[in-house]
Amino acid sequence: MDGAADDVNQAIAGELQLMDPHVRASRELAGQLLDPQFVEVGGSGRRWTYEAMLSELPDHPGSSLDGHRFEPSDISGVLLAPRLVHLTFETVFGERRTRHSSIWRKGDGAAGWRMYYHQATRVPPEVE
Repeated sequence: MDGAADDVNQAIAGELQLMDPHVRASRELAGQLLDPQFVEVGGSGRRWTYEAMLSELPDHPGSSLDGHRFEPSDISGVLLAPRLVHLTFETVFGERRTRHSSIWRKGDGAAGWRMYYHQATRVPPEVE
């Protein structure tokens, strides 16, 4: 496997981990996957920072072991620059479909790949 494909696959693996209820419910585990400079613009339009996300993620949808889970599809990525990957994908969560875009960057040493930016956009039911 070439370096670009390996980098994209590692970012995808991190993205999938962030959808796991065990990870979402754990500040420590989620904190290992989010960059300290993380920013998200959620489907509601709310802007999230690293600290806000880690504080509230355990209470977010998809964080309960017995509730709905995110069902991802069409995950793809491109290497934008060394140590910087852009992913796009869709999720279904219950009746809600959302399109996502995230940027992952690789830190130094043991930090590994972490999500730097995330954007989510809800898809109305009538849109394909």
